[in-house]
Amino acid sequence: MSEHKIAQDNIDIDVDVSSTVADDSQPDTVSSHASESELKTASDSIEDITKDEDTAKDDDSEDSTSEDDDAKDSVEDDTYLPLLALRDVVVYPHMQIALFVGRAPSVKAVELAQAEYGNKVLVVAQKDSLTEDIDQDNLYQYGTVCRIVSTMPHDSDENCIKVLIEGQYRARVDNIEDHDTLLMARFERADLDVSMDESQQKNTIQALTTLFESYADARLRNARELTRVAKRIDDLLELVYFISTRVSMDLDIKQSFLEKDDIKTHINTLTEYLVKQSAEQNIEQDIQEAVRQQMEENQREYFLNEKMKAIKNELSDMNDGAFDGDDDVAELEQRLEDADLPEDVRKKAEQEFKKLKMMPPASSESSVVRNYIEWILDTPWNATTKVSINLDKAKTVLDEDHYGLQDVKDRILEYLAVQSRVKKLRGPILCLVGPPGVGKTSLGESIARATGRKFVRMALGGVRDEAEIRGHRRTYIGAMPGKIVQSLAKVEVKNPLFLLDEIDKMAQDFRGDPASALLEVLDPSQNDTFNDHYLDMDLDLSQVMFICTANSMDIPAALLDRMEVIRLPGYTEEEKVNIAQKYLVPKAIKNNGLKEGEIEIVEAALHSIVRSYTREAGVRNLEREVNKICRKVVRGSVETHGARAPKKAERELIVVDDKNIDDYLGVHQYDYGLAEEEPEIGRITGLAWTQVGGELLTIEAVAMKGKGELSFTGSLGDVMKESIRAAMSVVRARGDSLGIDYETFKTTDVHVHMPEGATPKDGPSAGGALTTALVSALTGIAIRPDIAMTGEITLRGKILRIGGLKEKLLAAHRGGIKHVLIPATNERDLADIPDNVKEGLTIQPVATIEEILKVALVSMPKPIKPAKVTVDKTKGKALHS
Repeated sequence: MSEHKIAQDNIDIDVDVSSTVADDSQPDTVSSHASESELKTASDSIEDITKDEDTAKDDDSEDSTSEDDDAKDSVEDDTYLPLLALRDVVVYPHMQIALFVGRAPSVKAVELAQAEYGNKVLVVAQKDSLTEDIDQDNLYQYGTVCRIVSTMPHDSDENCIKVLIEGQYRARVDNIEDHDTLLMARFERADLDVSMDESQQKNTIQALTTLFESYADARLRNARELTRVAKRIDDLLELVYFISTRVSMDLDIKQSFLEKDDIKTHINTLTEYLVKQSAEQNIEQDIQEAVRQQMEENQREYFLNEKMKAIKNELSDMNDGAFDGDDDVAELEQRLEDADLPEDVRKKAEQEFKKLKMMPPASSESSVVRNYIEWILDTPWNATTKVSINLDKAKTVLDEDHYGLQDVKDRILEYLAVQSRVKKLRGPILCLVGPPGVGKTSLGESIARATGRKFVRMALGGVRDEAEIRGHRRTYIGAMPGKIVQSLAKVEVKNPLFLLDEIDKMAQDFRGDPASALLEVLDPSQNDTFNDHYLDMDLDLSQVMFICTANSMDIPAALLDRMEVIRLPGYTEEEKVNIAQKYLVPKAIKNNGLKEGEIEIVEAALHSIVRSYTREAGVRNLEREVNKICRKVVRGSVETHGARAPKKAERELIVVDDKNIDDYLGVHQYDYGLAEEEPEIGRITGLAWTQVGGELLTIEAVAMKGKGELSFTGSLGDVMKESIRAAMSVVRARGDSLGIDYETFKTTDVHVHMPEGATPKDGPSAGGALTTALVSALTGIAIRPDIAMTGEITLRGKILRIGGLKEKLLAAHRGGIKHVLIPATNERDLADIPDNVKEGLTIQPVATIEEILKVALVSMPKPIKPAKVTVDKTKGKALHS
């Protein structure tokens, strides 16, 4: 057995207390006898003493622990002894320690010391206690010369001996000799000088003893015996060594008491450690006391609450079982008994309720369990409303609430017809896609009214947290169910019409992906077992009628796969006027406090508003302008008649028409009728699709003398830039047939610009328009102003198919365009375009750029004279010279 084992098991047997063993690893639970003020006084006194400079030294003073002169002389002559290396143990002078010695060199050193060196051995600590071998470089420079008091064999290990040693004096190692079987050391005695007068030593001893008494009472098992021994020590250095042996400081700090010659540093180090330990013990006692008091208060509160319950029960029995409305637990129990819950849900709720009754009402855990039970009771597990699907009624409601949108209404009626025959419709979810203001949300409300379902709406714009859909785990502070469960609890039925608004505006970040969380919600084959993280139970969503809305098709593919898209492209001018007459104007008159006979907005005024004050796919801005007119009329009436509405006889009818519309709305913002403009060189109108509907896109190109460079401006995206380069290549490849020679391309710079430069523009549908603008700029031939076109171009001059045709035709309709060129491959899509959209437009399909140029340019360019052609008689092929 090694010395490392010894350091853990035995240690520290003092001459005065031969049967006492200090065990720092198991502190005693007895509180300190010394007060906090006494500890501070002791600490301050030691600091004051160590700061004083000792100007006089008593050379003739005697050492209180000196041995007889003969023994001392024999020690001073002995400077060559066997070396005993220890691990995890530092031996000081005046101390007795029992060790188990098991390593062969150590056993040899003990035996040699007993045989030839008068039972004396030099004891040195190892720097690295984990090293089994004794290495000279791993030993400290200072150690202690010790006397071997006794040895005896180990009870169970024949290779190990028990050695009791006693520290004699401090020694500095000068040289270590390796004799194969053991180490011998040559050393020099290094007694530590205590440079303090008698009064300073006495005060320091008293302060250290007080601090050690406090430490021992809090940390050591045999505190009373150790304190008694410490109080009998009247030598300062011996007291420092005695205390250092008993406290649980690091080995390197204990070794520093031998390495360094400054006794004041040792005292300060020991004092700081003892004060720190005492402070930590005081804090720990304060915490234990606070915990004890809190437990007593909780127990007292629990006892009083139980007693109050018993009193209430007695009073309730006396009042024939009258229910006490202030008792939340009793009310919750009553709700639980009356609730219509599935069997598994009821079992879970009853388990939680049993926990609640066992908890103190004021505890935080009690409120968490109570909230969970309340959410279980608020969730509609079985409650439904009667859904009556009458197609005639549904058609009437849709026609009353919305003008036009015939295709959309037909699809909704088909959906409802299937639901009238099938109890659970496991079909795709309806998704209404269209620009703002076309009536997507109001369509959902109309469907709910037509089917008798309750309506609930959930806005998904900007939702980033997956917990918004699935809820939080109950382990989180402030956990709640997801918005799905919250909305169902709000309408109190399990089969409402649930509108998921702006589903394309969801985002994702480190908190999760809400779009992925919606996959289970919107999948008809999975949502009958939807699991909310908070409830942690399956909830049937199969009876919920989900309808989604979006401004664009920018929806995750997996989510889009679960939905059937119905497009709402926008309204024509006639549709907007009809909507304003039937819905917007009556609504604005009512909302602004006007009465019948005070205002009349004629049809011509509505046409002017649509043409000159708004340019949108929906009718939201149109509604704002109508409200603006009504507000001005109300203001004039209030200034004339006061706040009260005038009587019928006093009412003055205000007629708003296209002549006085400027008085109410100011100067018009948009020009109508682009076809009335003169033809221009290098300017053409393209058609673009955006999230807010179709838009007219002005494209300009100008040619100037230069070095044949191509530039473009206007906040263009990468796709648009590629279209410009492709269009320029198409023009250059057809230079001869377009009358543009090579020198013109070489000496001419071309600049393509799209006005409204701050507006981002991107998309693969402007190639035909760009090519036409470049041909016009390079040839000087003007372009017809009533022409608009759409379609991407290939390097071979072919026009490619585009999307969003209806939105683009509506934009042309709003802009006063008369002639629209579309790709020939889109001609079949015209069958799905309503007639009111196609009215007033000449729609011409084109397949190549040559067809576009024949229609768009005022005149066709004259081709350059064809190159001479020679015939290769050997191969029979025409070659250009």
